[in-house]
Amino acid sequence: MSQQVPVQIRRATMADIETISAFNSALARETEARILDAQVLRSGVEAILQDPHKGWYAVAVSPHESAQPTVIGQILITFEWSDWRNGIFWWLQSLYVDQPYRQQGVFRQLYDYVYEQARANPEKVCGFRLYVERENHQAHQVYGRTGFQETAYQMHEIDFSGSP
Repeated sequence: MSQQVPVQIRRATMADIETISAFNSALARETEARILDAQVLRSGVEAILQDPHKGWYAVAVSPHESAQPTVIGQILITFEWSDWRNGIFWWLQSLYVDQPYRQQGVFRQLYDYVYEQARANPEKVCGFRLYVERENHQAHQVYGRTGFQETAYQMHEIDFSGSP
């Protein structure tokens, strides 16, 4: 791993909508070879940013020599109620680190931020969940090193959005 890039982690705001949308589009291309509808994607990001009941994004911001700090990574948190645990699972989704900043500890800093937010949450966060594209072996390794374990569950879906 290269030297860790220093970042600040914060909750995303509407000012981040274009970057988050672009990162989500790149994520879909890189991991699933999918091209997402830009307007649908932007509307989806906007919906999260406007309604914290749907979830929230955290972004990694790297200060540059220029006057403007740059968002270089993101993670989305959404919620699933577990009646078995009487608590909320936080789903970690839409994790993306911009290409030049990969392998420099950005994911770990985003994850640590989310972990601390969960531990400080007044609601009962009973754990984290995430899904990984089956062939994304690098992501499987990264998440394994972070402490995630593969479960016995497989994911199935019915997609009413009309997307392939």
